[in-house]
Amino acid sequence: MPLADPVPATDAATEARFETWLAGFKSRALANGITDATWRRAMADVSYNPKVIERDRYQSEFTKSIWDYLDSAVSPERVATGKQMLREYGPTLNAIERKYGVDKEVVVAIWGMESRYGEYRGTTAIIPALATLAYDGRRGEFFSKQLIAALKIIQNGDVDEQHMTGSWAGAMGHTQFIPTSYEAYAVDFNGDGKRDIWSNDPTDALASTAAYLARSGWTKGQPWGVEVVLPQGFNYGLTGKGTTKSPAAWAALGVRSAEGGRIANYGPASILVPAGAKGPAFMIFGNFRAISRYNAADSYVIGVGHLSDRLKGKGPFVQDWPRTGKPLSASQKVELQERLTAAGYDTDGTDGKIGPNTSKAIVAYQRAKGLAPDGYATLELLQTLR
Repeated sequence: MPLADPVPATDAATEARFETWLAGFKSRALANGITDATWRRAMADVSYNPKVIERDRYQSEFTKSIWDYLDSAVSPERVATGKQMLREYGPTLNAIERKYGVDKEVVVAIWGMESRYGEYRGTTAIIPALATLAYDGRRGEFFSKQLIAALKIIQNGDVDEQHMTGSWAGAMGHTQFIPTSYEAYAVDFNGDGKRDIWSNDPTDALASTAAYLARSGWTKGQPWGVEVVLPQGFNYGLTGKGTTKSPAAWAALGVRSAEGGRIANYGPASILVPAGAKGPAFMIFGNFRAISRYNAADSYVIGVGHLSDRLKGKGPFVQDWPRTGKPLSASQKVELQERLTAAGYDTDGTDGKIGPNTSKAIVAYQRAKGLAPDGYATLELLQTLR
């Protein structure tokens, strides 16, 4: 296992303030069950890490379009390697699927998405990173909880502070568990007495991921979603996670499987059009929500779901993505909400998040302007409002 990345030097004044904060935080850690011995051992060489603050502050305002994201997430190479992992770890994955009822291909897909099947697990020392982020304060309470959870993991003996490495934001191991999720869901599947998600052996990490999904409401035998074709004149106001109908009820409205045939009654379903009327449409089920507990971004869930389908031998999507235009930046999303609200289409807030209320406002505006009412936020839409 690689050693942690070196920490760049910081100025004396910042380091002094950080040390003062650490001294104060110790009482909270002890009150939460961390022993003095664990604290001294884990914090012996901890210093402020400016690199993680830089990463936290300057994440790109722009995001990839969903088609660019999926081109990478479900690349031919990632599909081929995933199939190789299914063969290599077949007996282990079969045992995990039997115990937790979660498709082995979904577990492997998350492994591929999170760390390229263990190739990129992260080399940042977790305790200094979390301490720095907790001290810094932008999301201080969240990272304070992660720091205490990480100390408990060390205290329980699953890993020592030297080998507790991961991403700059505290995600660890083959499937990138944050410490509180590790505490709640990690399992010792190989029976060695440790819940080890860091070593080269991925067994515990893969089983922990299946346990996480099972506890998140995974339904055995239910797909994450099915690509569908929407009929001419479909009411796009029905799209989104807020509207659920049975597959039969959607079929009565003219919704059909993109591959042909009838969609079985897998339970209540919603229709998702992540790229608007010009891109693929999906009928999504409860397992979509289960995956979203791992990462709430729709593009991530579709990536995991589609990669798992490809690992099962299914083909690419029937409908191609529009592959035009750029996704809106955070500031452009706020501007879109502000302009919609000013035009009389209330988005119920201007937080830069395109949720159900904003989508409904977009649909109402699109209808009024004679546009395809798909509720999809685009730069072209914003330009019509300017």
